[in-house]
Amino acid sequence: MDLKLQGKSVVVTAASKGLGKATALEFANEGASVLISSRNAEELQRTVKEIIEQSGNENVDYEVCDVTKPDHIKKLVQKAVNWNGTVDVLINNAGGPPAGTFDDFSDEDWQRSFELNLLSFTRTIREVLPHMKKQQSGRIINIASSSIKQSLDNLILSNTFRAGIVGLSKSLSQELAADHILINTVGPGRIATDRVESLDQVKAESLGVSAEEVKEKAAQAIPIKRYGEPEEFARVVVFLASGGNTYVTGQSLVVDGGLVKAL
Repeated sequence: MDLKLQGKSVVVTAASKGLGKATALEFANEGASVLISSRNAEELQRTVKEIIEQSGNENVDYEVCDVTKPDHIKKLVQKAVNWNGTVDVLINNAGGPPAGTFDDFSDEDWQRSFELNLLSFTRTIREVLPHMKKQQSGRIINIASSSIKQSLDNLILSNTFRAGIVGLSKSLSQELAADHILINTVGPGRIATDRVESLDQVKAESLGVSAEEVKEKAAQAIPIKRYGEPEEFARVVVFLASGGNTYVTGQSLVVDGGLVKAL
């Protein structure tokens, strides 16, 4: 299948590692011009080098961007436009909020998570939409969590704001369809990333067991009996964000090996 990504202008946030990095690599493999961002310049430089080496695609660059800062988002999108003339694809991604229950968090914690995990997505979409509307095409993928289908214990901040992402995506899919802009939400389940490893460690400490025991038990609850690999998640995102997808919009999909049982 031709995904029609050759030369397309792609922006991936929070892409110096984990799911963002894996997604950026898959786009580079498809011949896209990929602009990645995170808050750490050193990690971004290393990631750009790795993506170029692995994909053979030299059209990969970075911009330091704290997505809680509107001026950083504006600079990120403007760099993509200056480089490629437009933005064809936006992959919204952000680090997950801390684990904990309702009593663990103050107003400041809630505000910080709102700005990082929901408002940042809104702001980035706002910046790319004029370019997508002008060309009458575009793809937006909001990366969330499997909690968009089934809430996760001890992750109240994530459960709350990931649900907000679904509402945002669904509403925008209706508003943007006439402009041929498709927007979807993709939620990872237990994918082998640093984020999941850290959550396993938190749970292990609370239970007084090893992180490896937590991981093994979690894997056994997954029908496929293992954690997913970042590239398995990334391939789903890339398809939905590609020219191969012409009719899927407003949907919320989990990539979880069959773990979530909710309809």
